[in-house]
Parts: sequence; C-alpha cells; structure tokens
Amino acid sequence: MNTSKNVLGGALLACSYSPLTGFYRTGCCETGQDDLGRHVVCVKVDAAFLEFSRRAGNDLSTPRPEYRFAGLKPGDRWCLCALRWKEALEAGVAPPVILEATHEAALRVIDLETLKAHAYGAAHGPSA
Repeated sequence: MNTSKNVLGGALLACSYSPLTGFYRTGCCETGQDDLGRHVVCVKVDAAFLEFSRRAGNDLSTPRPEYRFAGLKPGDRWCLCALRWKEALEAGVAPPVILEATHEAALRVIDLETLKAHAYGAAHGPSA
C-alpha cells in the first residue's frame, strides 16, 4: 500500500500509466534510497522542455525499445528529477507540474510556492 504524500500533504496520486512513469515504473513519482535522481516531480511535458532536456543530454523523445520506452511527446505526463525541473525553471522552460502527483520529497529541492506558480491547472487548461 502506497502511503506516500504529495507536496500538498495529501495522498500521492498517479502521474501516468501510459507512458508508464516513475523511478519504479509504478505510474507514481515514488522515491526511495536507490532513486539517486529523485524522480519526484510529475509534469506535463511540452516541446520546449523536451528540446531542453535533449540538449542537456537526456533525450526523452527518442524511442528506446530496448528499455520498453516509446519516447515522450508533448502532453505526456512524466516523473522528472527535481534538479532537472529546477534547471529547466532557470532556463525558462519548466513544464507544468501536477501537484497532487508530485512527491513531497520535491520540497527538499523546490519550494512549494514555486511549484504552485508552475502548477498545471487553470493557467494551462483543465487538468486531465
């Protein structure tokens, strides 16, 4: 049973089952001692972020069938490393965050006000 909390203090909701995301590939942005990158920020990726990530050395768009990874496309939800999201923020291309699916461990790297300012919701259309 998942007892993880999100950044708002509630139960951690799933980020995405298709594509299947999370360090443990559970669909949730859960974390543990072996998740050194802290894949805890649930985002809705867009083209600008995907290009930024590719240029930074982490191509998330290209399919990698050997890892059963189809590649991400704009609109997909994905559990991002907290530091990568922060780098994208500093570069002006941070993708919108789904707060209810973002693990509370993200708060060790990013403050809640910043996450809320970049939340997917009213400013980005209806949450899906």
